Amino acid sequence: MASAKNQNNNAAARRAKLEEARRKERARERRGRVVTITAAVVVLAGLVAGGGYLMSAADEQDRAEEQARTSPVTGERTWDDLGQDHVETAVDYPMNPPVGGDHNPVWMNCDADVYTKAIPNENAVHSLEHGAVWVTYNDKADDADVKALAERVGRTPYSLMSPVADQKDPLVLSAWGKQVTVESATDARVAQFFTKYVQGPQTPEPGAACGGGVAG
Repeated sequence: MASAKNQNNNAAARRAKLEEARRKERARERRGRVVTITAAVVVLAGLVAGGGYLMSAADEQDRAEEQARTSPVTGERTWDDLGQDHVETAVDYPMNPPVGGDHNPVWMNCDADVYTKAIPNENAVHSLEHGAVWVTYNDKADDADVKALAERVGRTPYSLMSPVADQKDPLVLSAWGKQVTVESATDARVAQFFTKYVQGPQTPEPGAACGGGVAG
């Protein structure tokens, strides 16, 4: 009984940490918009007229996030009925990078972890089961895009990033059962994919840990 209570408390703490990170990310983005909008308002109409405009812009950001969660991701590929057994052997996944299926009993750390070397698919898939978004790239990816995506992952709990040399496309984002190829780090689908799938509704084990696994 005590163990179950501790697990519930740990899951609640992890959810609280994720929500706080999301709040900070929204605040950071909102501050950036406010600074830009404020400068324009001062030039065009003055601070008094700008106050209401700033509030409207913040509300618009909240509406945009809600739309991102409820709208389909353009070009997204989806897989259903994925296995979830724990195995100690290598798994031959039908997609690359894999988005689900049988996997190693230990997850890859996915608490905003950026790996510069390849990681085992079987551990990464376990991270996806916990609700992580996995960003992957090959040697055709632009260095600036890799850096920008690493910065996003580095401030997002329940995400991880690593190179996958033999993936078909330069930049790929994966969640459990979901995957999309993006053109660059500034592709609007990057922000939408993170908003929609970090601990999103596709997560088989919401609230499960993203720390305490394999460190790479």
